[in-house]
Amino acid sequence: MASSLVKVLSFALLVNASIVGRLASRQSTSLDALDSCPGYAAKNIKTTPSSLTADLTLAGKPCDVFGQDIVGLKLSVVYEDVSRIHVKIYDANVTRYEVPDSVLPRPPSKDVPMSSADIQFNFTASPFSFSISRSSSNEILFDTKGFPLIFEPQYLRVKTALPQNANIYGLGEHTDSFRLPTHNFTRTLWSRDAFGVPQGTNLYGNHPIYFEHRSTGTHGVFLLNSNGMDIKINDTESPGTSLEYNVIGGILDFYFLSGSTSSPVEVAKQYAAVVGTPAEVPYWSFGFHQCRFNYTDFVAVSQVITNYSAASIPLETMWTDIDYMDRRRTFTNDPNYFPTAKLREIVSYLHDHQQQYILMVDPAVAFLPNQNYSTFDRGLAAGAYLKNPNGTVYKGLVWPDWFNPNTQVFWTGEFQRFFNPDTGFDIDGVWLDMNEPSSFCPFPCDDPEGQARAQDLPPPRLTQPPPPNTPIFQNTSRLQKGSKTMSTYRTLSDRTAYTNVLHSDGNIMYNTHNLFGTMMSSQTRTTMLTRRPGLRPFLIVRSTFSGAGTKVGKWLGDNTSLFQDYRFSIAGQLGMASIYQVAMVGSDVCGYAGDTTAFLCARWMMLGAFSPFYRNHNSDTSIPQEAYRFPLVAEASRNAISMRYRLLDYFYTAFHKASIDGTPVLNPLWYLYPSDPSTWSIDLQFFFGDAILVSPVTGDNATSVDIYLPKDIFYDFNTLVPVQGQGQNVSLTNVNFTTIPVHIRSGVVLPLRIESAMTTAQLRTKDFDIVVAPGSNGTASGSLYLDDGVSLVQKGVSEIAFAFSGSKLTVNGQFGFSTDVQFAQVTFLNRPGPSAVTVDGRQLAANDVSYDPGRKVLTARVGVPISRAFTVELK
Repeated sequence: MASSLVKVLSFALLVNASIVGRLASRQSTSLDALDSCPGYAAKNIKTTPSSLTADLTLAGKPCDVFGQDIVGLKLSVVYEDVSRIHVKIYDANVTRYEVPDSVLPRPPSKDVPMSSADIQFNFTASPFSFSISRSSSNEILFDTKGFPLIFEPQYLRVKTALPQNANIYGLGEHTDSFRLPTHNFTRTLWSRDAFGVPQGTNLYGNHPIYFEHRSTGTHGVFLLNSNGMDIKINDTESPGTSLEYNVIGGILDFYFLSGSTSSPVEVAKQYAAVVGTPAEVPYWSFGFHQCRFNYTDFVAVSQVITNYSAASIPLETMWTDIDYMDRRRTFTNDPNYFPTAKLREIVSYLHDHQQQYILMVDPAVAFLPNQNYSTFDRGLAAGAYLKNPNGTVYKGLVWPDWFNPNTQVFWTGEFQRFFNPDTGFDIDGVWLDMNEPSSFCPFPCDDPEGQARAQDLPPPRLTQPPPPNTPIFQNTSRLQKGSKTMSTYRTLSDRTAYTNVLHSDGNIMYNTHNLFGTMMSSQTRTTMLTRRPGLRPFLIVRSTFSGAGTKVGKWLGDNTSLFQDYRFSIAGQLGMASIYQVAMVGSDVCGYAGDTTAFLCARWMMLGAFSPFYRNHNSDTSIPQEAYRFPLVAEASRNAISMRYRLLDYFYTAFHKASIDGTPVLNPLWYLYPSDPSTWSIDLQFFFGDAILVSPVTGDNATSVDIYLPKDIFYDFNTLVPVQGQGQNVSLTNVNFTTIPVHIRSGVVLPLRIESAMTTAQLRTKDFDIVVAPGSNGTASGSLYLDDGVSLVQKGVSEIAFAFSGSKLTVNGQFGFSTDVQFAQVTFLNRPGPSAVTVDGRQLAANDVSYDPGRKVLTARVGVPISRAFTVELK
């Protein structure tokens, strides 16, 4: 929101007139006076070896900031695990809204003894305050002393002290720097359609988790609350820096995570234990994807597919935006521009060429009673739509009520009809947009039909339809333009569902607005499992809440073709993948809105190759930007995709590990070099997995970049030449527009495909090159996970470990996945000279071993099948 949520609170909640009146009468209350409120006193304190409960009673004259202070509260503290304390504060007498278990299942509690926990809950009874401290050092990690608790029907406030210049990360989704500002900073959490992703604003999703990193360790704080909130970080007030939650509903439901004193990765894994680990996705989904809003008809879509092939740029998955729909009606296709027979022909062509197809599905259903729109009629009969307080269907837009059990049946039925492989469109994945939920109807939206007419929605087609028998898959190009509405937001209900709209279970959107996208994601995943039983679903969505990554991936929204958005995409994907556990993430490569340039698009196509989700997509009012449009971009794309595809199994292995324990698939530098203060604010470099350092050129139209190399050995990915990092910046010059600086971190063994391919299916037939990149101590390690790439339950997998020490590489593990490819060669880096090489004690022929003295690279052609353990030794 442009202004903070608490300022909007007094006039925009719209729950009912009496509440709005009370809030309006109090909007002159000084928020600076909050620290003078009475707070609470703890009484009736009871403890067990692993828990504590207490009654909290208002300790003086109420402040009544935005309503009446609640007199009696309950405190519950549970030591759920050695690394996790669960603290809940809630109304003692009235059941208040909490995030339902159906949305975010709570983690089981082990009820560990307080004495064995890594962190401790400490409190003062009167006035009540509490702190969280490390057991090993008594270091205070969270401390509310001097900041009274405020708990009202529509306003909750908790405030903690922070160190000066605190290193805070998270609290997304936003366009702030990865390391958050600490000076007079407010971050609002409220889902909105954030066209253009304006800098320094809240965006589409909500993740009320932050990690704090110190020289002494890293910890995490998660507030499980889906209501709108402002979180303020400020260093201008006495006694120092603080972080303050201002929440407009629900309860205070905190999870405190001890993290680690040595590895920040541990707090990421602990958060995953609360919200769930990322869903495994199909192997093919790591290929390159292409989309555009304004592929006007079936001919245009077919031309893009064949143009990529003609340009020798690998295209894995073709997407189509809402252009395919009949007057933008969900679960329809335009009979003239995208006739069923031709759209099915496109799907068949792609599948015959080992490629995939994805269509967009919006949540909004057109309100067209008795007009032969069967999707609307079936949803209405099922009672599957959100309701006004008077029980009628809410029609700012007609949105499904994901809390209604009938909605899953309705939604699945529509998918099975429209995406039927025999009669409809056999999509391979699904794209969920506008699920904040979003509309183009500005508040108060009293006349949605009139607003639609005024905005000319749906817009008329600007081209004539092609003849229905037009041959497709020809290498020509036709370009058209359309329009898009930009908007700003004035209230919580602006261009979205009113906050008083009802769910079937009695909940209101005031509480659940921030959950809409995740609920849609969950039910659509269930639907896709029904369509293709046994196969991993692939879903990309726009709006997410904590835990969404267990079901879906995400793109970073409607960005702009500017270098600033190119730069921001790094922090955006780091937040999702390394903190929020939404691992399958990426930006609209080359930018969505506005016109890209060859220089920008070339840089972004290379950067995007190191995002988990890699898609080029732009708007109907922009120039075409497919990778083959500019010779410079085409060359950059071929180079970058080749690097990505050779690394694909390495990254697929990282993704598999993330699905097991939450180990991040992308890492900021400070995750791997936590004791180096110079890394703490870096958000223009990152690690792809834990071994590949990506340092893109980020200046506008620049050909040089200053990158930071920690004090460690790195290897240039392309030349394999060692580079000694000194813990300082290094200037790289003459970095042309088809090159991206990439380094291998030392101490790792990388399993690379020996060459790239045009599709991931072809890639899976390529042999492996095991690259050994030893650290300063002469050791290296790595792993490789292989499976069939698509099944939820695998018949057989291979989990292979690589260990190198001194002069010997050992390869062993489980070899349960059958494959014809081999470990074709082993490449040893930073070798002082040539060596004889043995495989399982058998010396290789001289012509199977080569040494490059300029690069210090020794290559041994070993030809070992991926079915057994073996050793390779340098003699």
